[in-house]
Amino acid sequence: MKVNLMHGAGGEVMGELLRVITNLKHNNAGGIGLESLDDGAVIPLNGQNIVFTTDSHVVSPIFFPGGDIGRIAICGTINDLAMMGGRPIALSCGMVIPEGFEVADLERIVASMDTALGECGASLVTGDTKVVERGALDTIIINTSGIGIAERVVRDSGLLVGDLIIVSGTLGDHGIAIMAHREGFDFGGQIRSDVSPLWPLIERALAAGDIHAMKDPTRGGFANAINEMARKSGVGVIIEEEELPIRTSVRSAAGMLGIDPLEVANEGKVVMGVAPDDAETVLEVLRSHPYGHDAAIVGEVVEGSHVVMRTAVGGERFIEPPIGDPVPRVC
Repeated sequence: MKVNLMHGAGGEVMGELLRVITNLKHNNAGGIGLESLDDGAVIPLNGQNIVFTTDSHVVSPIFFPGGDIGRIAICGTINDLAMMGGRPIALSCGMVIPEGFEVADLERIVASMDTALGECGASLVTGDTKVVERGALDTIIINTSGIGIAERVVRDSGLLVGDLIIVSGTLGDHGIAIMAHREGFDFGGQIRSDVSPLWPLIERALAAGDIHAMKDPTRGGFANAINEMARKSGVGVIIEEEELPIRTSVRSAAGMLGIDPLEVANEGKVVMGVAPDDAETVLEVLRSHPYGHDAAIVGEVVEGSHVVMRTAVGGERFIEPPIGDPVPRVC
């Protein structure tokens, strides 16, 4: 089978790729995870829920305001586990490194990975490196896989009518920080990536109330995440524009760059669907943690099949998932 992934718009290419991947014939234990396209798979084992995930990281540039590719590699995998209720236990790391890559940069990346692991109590237990000839690769690529344990598995497809939608903090920080840095804009440190390992925050929230669904708004940002959650859950969502936490500096930079901050990646935020009776308690717990200081209730789950925003001027508009990736190579 030959598949051409070089034609058409980004959304068409991704759709074709997903069609091929999910058409695999399973000669193993059932192909756990592929059909639902979760960020991780849940493997029941001896009465425990083992959560497993993997991700590859190609961020450009590899160093940016607020983080680097090493921190993203660890946080991305930790957060994929956390979104399913998984306490991170162990990670692997594979690096593909171009010949001539600076040793000092590699040391800086590894130190950043170690710091992120320390924030959430996980360990890097195995790995591999490959060096490719000069010119075959423009910079380092990192793959990380992770295993966690979930007492209660949370899916991004669990929204129920009446749930309140909570975001754990300001939106658009990471994608706009990367794009502004690429374009040479200097905002005096006002715009920095939010890349963070979220398990300590998620652990508190899970203990505080009934969380029905979670997703981290990475590629495609909040717009993509909330649409995917609604579609998988078979519900509609009403979002209040005035409640969305977006920094003034991010909103201004997004306007200069012609980008919707709701459509760019975040690397340290979570979108939650929470039972209405528990929403205020969960919100309070999130705000008590440094990574959830700006958390807000931004909407409600309703019957229907669309995500609609009530605008600040009193109108309504659909929030559509972005076509393609408005800011590529950010994670």
